[in-house]
Amino acid sequence: MCLHLTSMAGVGARDNTGAMNTDAATVGLEIRPYSSADAAGTLAVFLAAITQVASADYSREQIAAWARPRSRTVPEWDREMQARGSFVAVLTGVVVGFSDVSRAGYIGAMFVSPSYGRRGVGSSLLTTAECRARKWGARRLSADVSITARPFFERHGFVEIAERHPLIAGVRMTNFYMTKPLSTAR
Repeated sequence: MCLHLTSMAGVGARDNTGAMNTDAATVGLEIRPYSSADAAGTLAVFLAAITQVASADYSREQIAAWARPRSRTVPEWDREMQARGSFVAVLTGVVVGFSDVSRAGYIGAMFVSPSYGRRGVGSSLLTTAECRARKWGARRLSADVSITARPFFERHGFVEIAERHPLIAGVRMTNFYMTKPLSTAR
């Protein structure tokens, strides 16, 4: 695993690059591989992030099409998460975020619980994705990023390549294809 944060006497956490996370809300944050036991927790994070946070940037119709809470089942969600090789952010035994990255550097999903936004969880997940992608030899990270997540990705060095308008459950959405070059230095 590329990133593993552990508590350090209540003053912060240090990742394997030496960077400190001093937010008391995320002391003890652990990034680890996804397991089937995380299915319900990650699905809850996904639904909350869309319905509570992304709803500021998308219409009710778009949120309903994206979230589709009545048509998602935990077993199907688990299969999708396993297939993507997802990893989770866990704090005091509770899943507070999740992400994935392909060998080519594509991030298919990154979601953080609304209760833990702006506390370093997303940054820790992104650091893990970047580390994995570099390890696999990817030259860049890429993602289709929501309107809501765009500022986060920009702060982390991603640039917009194209605005896109995919259909999800028959509803037109807006997102942005963004990339970040990865240096060859490890």
